[in-house]
This record gives sequence, structure tokens and C-alpha cells, in this order.
Amino acid sequence: MPIFRYLFVTMIFGVAAHVAAPVHAAPRIKDIVDIENVRSNQLVGYGLVVGLAGTGDRIRNAPFTEETLQAMLERMGVNIRGSEMRTQNVAAVSVVATLPPFARNGSQIDVQVAAIGDATSLQGGTLLITPLRALDGEIYAVAQGPVALSGFQARGAAGSISRGVSTSARIAGGAIVEREVPFRFNSARSVKLALKNPDFTTARRIAQAVNREVPGAAEVLDPSTVEITQLASADGSIVDLISRVENLPVTVDQPARIVINESSGTVVMGADVRVSTVAIAQGGLTISISETPQVSQPAPFGRGESVVVPRTEISIDDGQGRSLGVLDGGASLRSLVSGLNAFGVSPRDLITILQALKIAGALQAEIEVQ
Repeated sequence: MPIFRYLFVTMIFGVAAHVAAPVHAAPRIKDIVDIENVRSNQLVGYGLVVGLAGTGDRIRNAPFTEETLQAMLERMGVNIRGSEMRTQNVAAVSVVATLPPFARNGSQIDVQVAAIGDATSLQGGTLLITPLRALDGEIYAVAQGPVALSGFQARGAAGSISRGVSTSARIAGGAIVEREVPFRFNSARSVKLALKNPDFTTARRIAQAVNREVPGAAEVLDPSTVEITQLASADGSIVDLISRVENLPVTVDQPARIVINESSGTVVMGADVRVSTVAIAQGGLTISISETPQVSQPAPFGRGESVVVPRTEISIDDGQGRSLGVLDGGASLRSLVSGLNAFGVSPRDLITILQALKIAGALQAEIEVQ
């Protein structure tokens, strides 16, 4: 069995074994839902990275870098208007960060830095103080510090080598939160749970699990939303209620779906995929041509020249000996994969077979092609 086919079958069997795991391995509510108003906020800023060893922006090619540098120096009392700058140790960069929910003043968050101009590397640079703004235009954090690259670039007179991206860097804990997002979560009397994968059955199971723990607290609003209400007779706040129910196990239901990536030959099938009784024949014509040229030399002290004599070997596999195979109706994921593997089906052939089964109406699953 080819290695790729073996890995594919192993992966599918691993998925099937996982699906057949006992109930106590079911995911928790906190792993399959998002809680209303518990969300991050995106921040963005524009700044300068200095201290580069000649790998920064070319000032004449990046006028915005020159203007930003002049404005920064003027704020520090240095006037360079009218002078010609030729430095390549400065790079204009975009700075992005994610403000976690309920982040407090003084908290540190990571930032990502990326070159905007024609800088070739940010290695060894330091980001100067940069305000980070949200969509409302307010400043929520300030970033500064030395950048750390995951890639590098080295260049000589006759060659160069690079690994990763040298124009993108990260600063761990490089921004300090200066402004909080105002929200009093503890004063709420109800909160909505948004399912990451909307499903009627899963939403109902979440509500049932919550109501077993706190009777009458949960209600299903739609396949993607379950509302939890703090009852008047209950003790504690909504935070206490969520902490009681977020670790409850819930068995997640999902529709029968097959995801296909034709460019890479990847096939992922859900556990509930079923096929009706169907006959399958798979085979094709394969022609292999190999060239093994040989050298013909004259006898010792003889006349003549050494020449290359071509040798060609051709083999043909027309798929003879392969016959129709039958998959029983209602076949499970395990039996489906085992049956197709017995036919000698490769992942790319499997894609064609699955699409043909869908057209024939024998496949009870949705096919999603990426």
C-alpha cells in the first residue's frame, strides 16, 4: 500500500475512532459556543522601526517614511526641514494587535509589525512609541519595543538565502493597555450563547444540559443561539451561573458532510456519511516509459568511437482483473473507507468516486469543494 494511501486511511480510521469515543469525552459547552459580549477588539497603528542595518526604506522611494521621520524629530525639537536624508536604517510599519475581552489598564498585549515600504528586513530594529486605535478612532493601547523575527535573510555578492518572512515581526507584550472597553457584564440578568457551528440538535442538547444543572435557566432561540437567564430565586450573579454551566459536557451533532480539496487531493468525511447499495468499478489505462541509455565502446586498440545507445522500456496497465465492487446500503464511514481501500482507490480517485456517488443519488451527505 502506498505511504500516502496508508496515511489517508489511518487518518480516517482515527477520525472514526474519535467519533466512537465514550460520552465522557464529549466537548464542554465553553468549547463549542461564544458568549455574548465576551469578545476581542482589533487595534491598528502606524509607526517607525529604527536601528536597521541598511535594510530599511529607501527614503526617496517611500516619501511617507520621510514625512513621518521629520514629524517625529520635530516633536523632539529637531528641525530637519529642507535637508536631504539618505538613511536606510528606518522603516515605516503597520502595527496590529488584539485587545482581549475585559483587558484592564496596564495589561500587556502582543503586537504584530509589518513593513509598509520597500524595507528588506526588520531584523535588529526597535519600534518607536506607536498609538493603537480601534474602529471608533480612540487610542486603546501604546506599543514600543525591540522586534523579534521568525525569518532571516542573508545576501552576498553572488547569492542570497532567506527563510521565513523578514519584513514581518512580533513584539511579545509590546503594547500596554491605556483605555478599557466599558461594559458591566456582572450586572446583566441574561446572556446569549452563540454556537460556533449552528445546529438545532446541538442547541437543544445545550439547553437540556443547562436546565438539568439549573432548572428553567436556558431556552433555545434558534439553531445558533441559546439564552441563559439568571432566575430571581437563584443565588449569585450571571457570572456565577456561567461558571456553573460552562464545563457541562455536550455531545455535538453535525450534518453529514464531505470536504474535498481537489488541488491537494485531501478528503475529510464526517462520521454520519452513508451510502446506499451501489456497485463501483475503478480503473484506467496507465502507460509507463523509462529510458536507460547505454554506452557502446569499441574493443581495446580498435577503431571506432564510443556512442550512446538508447534503451526504452514501455509497460502498460489497462486495469484488467479489476471488477465491480458492491457497497451495502447504509454503509458507515469505517466500512465505506475499508471498501474503497480494498478496490485500490487513491485519494484523488476517491474524489471522483464520491462526486459520482453524489450524482447517482447514492451518497447521503453534502459535498463541499474547496
